[in-house]
Amino acid sequence: MRPAVLVLLVLVSVAGCTSSGPPAPSSTSPVPTTLSEVWLPPDPQPTSPGPCPYLDTTFVADTNGQRVSKVQTSPAEPHPACFFYALAGKLQLTARVYVGDPAVAKALVDHAAPVGTSNPATRPAGWQGGYQATGNGAVYAVAKQGAAVVVTTNQEQTVKARTVVEQVVLALGL
Repeated sequence: MRPAVLVLLVLVSVAGCTSSGPPAPSSTSPVPTTLSEVWLPPDPQPTSPGPCPYLDTTFVADTNGQRVSKVQTSPAEPHPACFFYALAGKLQLTARVYVGDPAVAKALVDHAAPVGTSNPATRPAGWQGGYQATGNGAVYAVAKQGAAVVVTTNQEQTVKARTVVEQVVLALGL
């Protein structure tokens, strides 16, 4: 866990003990992003078989450079998160879409690709966020008004995640 997140969780827990503020998060509750009451929705979990309603399996395979063995989705409104698996059964790419409160959209992007550590992302035009390599691949995350798109890949090249983000934005007309 990152030191800043750990400090934040301790502060929120202490604040919850000494004031009438929001309750401390549990494992099933959204996670606070700041002390200013911006709460992130929980990370989506794959629960249903695909297909992904906004990403074609062939597009993902061609873009990410791996065949797709299965696709699963999460129950999210208005757009589910999509999980694409490689032939070996391991997760290769995840696409998450959020539409709602602009502060939450921005916080989701900053949580996935923190401003302090990631490179600035400005594609598609009008979107802002970050991209970076991760310990097990790469992430490209951007927000525009109340929408956020976050793509993680098991590939180190962030251009693959960016290409998928651009396709998601195009397919959903965001």
